[in-house]
Amino acid sequence: MSIETVPKPIEGASTFVDDRIGAGNFLRRNLRKIFPDHWSFLLGEIALYSFIILLLTGTFLTFFFKPGMGHVEYAGSYGPLQGVTMSEAYASALSISFDVRGGLLMRQMHHWAALLFIGGMMVHALRVFFTGAYRKPRELNWLIGVLLLTLALAEGLTGYSLPDDLLSGAGLRITEGVAISLPLVGTWITFFLFGGEYPGEDVIARFYSLHILLIPGILLALISAHMILMWVQKHTQMPGKGRTNENVVGAPFYPAFMIKAGAYFMFTFGVIALLGTFAQINPIWLFGPYTPADISAGSQPDFYMGFLEGSLRLMPAWELNLFGGAGGTLAMSVLIPALVPMGIVMTGLALYPFIEQWVTGDRREHHIAERPRNNPHRTSIGMSAVTFYGILWLLGANDEISAFFHISLNWTTYAGRFLIIAGPVVAYIITYRVCLGLQRGDAAIISHGVESGVIKRLPHGEYIEVHVPPHEAIEAHMRGKEAIPIVSGGGAGPKNRDDIPSKGMRGPLGRLRAKMSAAYGGEKIPLDDGHGHAEEHGAIGAGHGSHEEHAAVGQGGDDKSLTR
Repeated sequence: MSIETVPKPIEGASTFVDDRIGAGNFLRRNLRKIFPDHWSFLLGEIALYSFIILLLTGTFLTFFFKPGMGHVEYAGSYGPLQGVTMSEAYASALSISFDVRGGLLMRQMHHWAALLFIGGMMVHALRVFFTGAYRKPRELNWLIGVLLLTLALAEGLTGYSLPDDLLSGAGLRITEGVAISLPLVGTWITFFLFGGEYPGEDVIARFYSLHILLIPGILLALISAHMILMWVQKHTQMPGKGRTNENVVGAPFYPAFMIKAGAYFMFTFGVIALLGTFAQINPIWLFGPYTPADISAGSQPDFYMGFLEGSLRLMPAWELNLFGGAGGTLAMSVLIPALVPMGIVMTGLALYPFIEQWVTGDRREHHIAERPRNNPHRTSIGMSAVTFYGILWLLGANDEISAFFHISLNWTTYAGRFLIIAGPVVAYIITYRVCLGLQRGDAAIISHGVESGVIKRLPHGEYIEVHVPPHEAIEAHMRGKEAIPIVSGGGAGPKNRDDIPSKGMRGPLGRLRAKMSAAYGGEKIPLDDGHGHAEEHGAIGAGHGSHEEHAAVGQGGDDKSLTR
């Protein structure tokens, strides 16, 4: 079927719409829109489908949950807690779990979908970062994605606190401690959330409003904007044969992409349903109702808040008394862990596209994704951030690590404080060397070909293994590499034709920019032209991996190419 041919379902639907609102051409054109295709694009779809499941299961739960902190005596089906005084929120959460048909399944699916939603967004953000898919013209969509991830963390925190059990109450106590430690506005924010002195009587109702109304509404609006921009700009496509910045190689939205998306939604739904059925999560009946006087040992938050827990546990007990205490006390042991790690990660993500553009001076449009190895500094920075996050996340369970491995808790904490500084540095160095090694491997394949498994004896008696050219699709993928631009002037990189730095590069900031650009950009390991070892290649006939034999491999029959 050619790209100009309109399938009958599209023709019928577009005619129906056109006869009524005159938008048939718009519908027909967009249903045949071509999208690049790659498995990594599905990572973002996991987050999208998890959000849909969150909305569906959350709607079910709102019919039965009571967001109140009034005291009631439990008289439900769960025997061990009968007669125990608890909040209305906790009692209704128990009722959903034990007395509402399908309630426990919905609760657990909702919780698993929340974890998958945030996890999917994190992995999707890493994919976009490491491939440089945030570059012009997609900076705005990148900022929307960073804001979505930040709001998702807030949505998870408010939802996690709603059952008012002992575990979530401990997290809520930490939230209150962080809020009240903020200078100037801390007390006001705390009273606004809790309705008075902790724990107050209003926090569950106010978190409930935030959780089901305000934050989801903003998320829904941002996701819609994110999808619209993605629809207009399309995904970046991976380098390969026939792929350029001026065209799009892929399959049409209907039927190929629509069928894949529908099937993948069902896969995501099935996995979450199976997890909700067979993998118990957040058994609130085992924790008991929350009281400020109680705390459970070994309590851990959900994974997405683990890095903040770790930062709190690693931070020394620092305080800053202003004007000898007369100006107040800043609890640095709370402020720094609560604000600095989140600020480093989220602010760094938001600003990185613009910092990279400033360093490289690259203001071109990019529709071809980069292989992570081909931008070693960016990949190394990303792995340093992942290491920073991972160490904080791991040390959020320093008490469990200490107990399980029989290590002193103090030494576990000291090791964490050392690793949080040294770990990202080591990760940067190792990642950079690995990227250069992978680039050398690509250059060797382009220059010498790939091993054929055929041993050849040369006239002078030497035995060699014959190499053949790589498959044309693999070679095109490797040759999609581009040198990272370098700004001119300032004593580093090329200058203008008069060999004089431009006006903006003459000051200290300009010289710093030029040095950073020279270090960050350029071609680290060039790809050699040709394949070399011509005498080895000539000995291989069509039966040993010639280009003609594999020319059609990887070219799906449904793939189309459109000019961008």
